[in-house]
Amino acid sequence: MSPAVPARGGKSSSGVTDGSVSAVFPTVREILALDPVRHGAPRVVAGDDGLDRPVRWVHVAEVPDIATLLGGGELVLTTGIGLPADDAGLRAFIGDLADVGVSGLVVELGRRYLSGVPRVMAAAADRRGLPLVELRRATPFVRITEAVHALIVDAQLTELRATEEIHQRFNDLSVEGADTAEVIRQAAELSGCPVVLENLSRQVLGYDPAGESAELLLDGWEQHSRRIRPAGRTAYDLDSGWLVTTVGARGQDWGRLLLRWPASGDVPSAQAGEPTAGPPTRLTILIERAASTLALGRLIRRDAEGLERQIHRTLLTALLDHSRPVDEVGLRAKALGVVLDRRHLVGVMVRHRADDAAGEVGPEAAQARLRDLAEAVGQAVREAKLTALTSAVDDHSVGALLALPDPAAEDRALSAFASALHRVRLDAGTGRASTAGVDPARGAGPAAVIVAAGSGVGSLREARRSLVEARQIAEAARRDRRDLPIFRLPHVGLAGLLHLLRDEPRLQTFVERELGTLLEYDARHPREQLLDTLRAYLEQGRNKSAAAAVAHLSRPAFYERLARIARILDVDLDSVEAALSLHVALLALEAVRAP
Repeated sequence: MSPAVPARGGKSSSGVTDGSVSAVFPTVREILALDPVRHGAPRVVAGDDGLDRPVRWVHVAEVPDIATLLGGGELVLTTGIGLPADDAGLRAFIGDLADVGVSGLVVELGRRYLSGVPRVMAAAADRRGLPLVELRRATPFVRITEAVHALIVDAQLTELRATEEIHQRFNDLSVEGADTAEVIRQAAELSGCPVVLENLSRQVLGYDPAGESAELLLDGWEQHSRRIRPAGRTAYDLDSGWLVTTVGARGQDWGRLLLRWPASGDVPSAQAGEPTAGPPTRLTILIERAASTLALGRLIRRDAEGLERQIHRTLLTALLDHSRPVDEVGLRAKALGVVLDRRHLVGVMVRHRADDAAGEVGPEAAQARLRDLAEAVGQAVREAKLTALTSAVDDHSVGALLALPDPAAEDRALSAFASALHRVRLDAGTGRASTAGVDPARGAGPAAVIVAAGSGVGSLREARRSLVEARQIAEAARRDRRDLPIFRLPHVGLAGLLHLLRDEPRLQTFVERELGTLLEYDARHPREQLLDTLRAYLEQGRNKSAAAAVAHLSRPAFYERLARIARILDVDLDSVEAALSLHVALLALEAVRAP
């Protein structure tokens, strides 16, 4: 990890040692390459396979019962003058060192052993996989201990500097409000390892392969991810080679950040005496800092709108997120000339059917498209002579909270708004080069949008319900091919409702709670796919004969599968309530997996 140990890995362009490097301790092999050791003409006589064990410290000993004073990971130096003379004693000495987990044994010849260590000692060391090294020339042990300990301290200082850079880098990213892709890229660059961000349903939200094949990295990701089950909020899964931490803020977890170490995919196996079989501490610090930066970035909203539009957005966001008292929102809106008290309020959301217009790529084009839509919505409100708060509320949607004199005006106001919006956007599309795009189905004019309205409410305290409902309807309506001027709640079925809630962590948690154990079983037994069996059973109204026919299975085989599903999920599949819960979870899973 330091320049003195080049064999264990290189450095990234940032100067931080890459993630393929092992822990801060040098290995037995590296110590044998040091000048004070080479002066002693070292020769490995046993335990070659253990030469890559890390050495935590060097200990000089001349007594046979030294094992009781060791803690594991030490390189023991001895002249052998105090070792047992009999074969059984030598075997016991080697066995005690191996049991306590020392990294290796170095014996200087010339005092007790003249031409070489006893064969019985070499055979015992080889049998236990313990590196045994002869020094054929007299060597001051103090020079060896000084060199090794300096190497360890230097490596630890390098690790400390790398940790300081990690903290500074992610502090800068947090202050700059870096997006998700940039945070993941920086994590991959600093570690030299592939990094993946996923949601609670094991869907990939972002990744950086760190120079490896992205296709191989993400192939069959969901099933692979379900096999990664570390113990703890941040932990290393030795079986898979992934370092994992939970991502979330304010008690709301919404994903996992995973870093594969080592980058080659060859997971190191734990050996007796090694301080750790996992990644270095700095990678744990790195992934936790990256996760906290991602969580913080999700909480921060930045925009480049004018002051008035910023206030509109602030007030709409406050209603959606409960970030300000309702009375304060009403007071500030009134100061803007938008009276919300004692009004009939209707939440409206407007969004494009497709997230990206034809021919447009990149975030700048998407932001320009969203700004055009926000301007069109604001102009439509004015042309329809309505009072409303209007602003973009996320990366795809423009929200409006209409303030009407009474409930009887709701249908008329919504129709007037939809007609005005169509005219405004049509004029923009034909009168100038609109950044809103072109509807490929029509060949001209602005790209198709969805106008969704929530249920009207009688007070500002209920306004959030109408806005959230409108946003949900707009999301679900993207799957609806009907060309309705306004989508309302009756137009959205259960599947659509679950689709629009697919990014909600609580829905993903529900899916995991209901189906997680079955999904994990299918991941371990890909040929069985019991989830399909459960789907057939529920879609056929729990008619086992019909479901068996749909699944192309004999009834005994189908019944046996149902029994296995019931055991795995610990539910009674004949229970109407349990079946309903599982059916909703299946629909939710399909919504979460939908592109």
